[in-house]
Amino acid sequence: MTQKPLALIAGAGPGLGTALMQRCADGGYHVIGLCRTLNDDARFEQHQLDLSDANAVDQTIAGIIKNHNAPKLVVHNTSALVIKPFLETSIDDFEQCWGSIVKSAILVAQAVLGPMQTSGGSFIVSGATASQRGGAKFAAFASAKFALRGLTQSLAREFQPKGIHVAHVILDGLIDTARSRSLHVASPDTMMKTSDIAEAFWQCAHQPASTWTHELDLRPASERF
Repeated sequence: MTQKPLALIAGAGPGLGTALMQRCADGGYHVIGLCRTLNDDARFEQHQLDLSDANAVDQTIAGIIKNHNAPKLVVHNTSALVIKPFLETSIDDFEQCWGSIVKSAILVAQAVLGPMQTSGGSFIVSGATASQRGGAKFAAFASAKFALRGLTQSLAREFQPKGIHVAHVILDGLIDTARSRSLHVASPDTMMKTSDIAEAFWQCAHQPASTWTHELDLRPASERF
């Protein structure tokens, strides 16, 4: 077993996922990424799986805990963005968003929160502006993000008394990644830097128990709100 505390990043793809893994590694954690598609970064241990597959999540995380003990930090960072007029949004679109965003969070939480009760730790969830207000053409995405926020609130109220810090982080703005730059016409100066987001997650996860934050919203200085 590793002697370092374990950080588990669910949704460890390029961009924010990689930045989160790097920040945790810099902080002295043994880092393991869970992702649908393995990225090219060989610095971190990675497990390839569908995070909406109950058997795959349960077996993978059980094996990780057996080898490394319960995680001290878990970040749920998965997503699926569907932008369509409502009348063109299929049930499959809704289920895709729900599976990637909500079901995966349920499965990861059920796999880690029980073991984490012994030693405590933090369970941090990546939210979005859409968790607070639904925009036109974002019905599938917003409905899933609203559900994720409600799930996180329930988990916080149940597991905070058991020593687990559960927090929901609203990312209100474009994240500066190669994909964002290809999809949006925006100056990189107005985008959220992945390393800065990862630092905010890190600070939230390591707050003293007398001053835990449940919800944190992050946005660029140029973002309207």
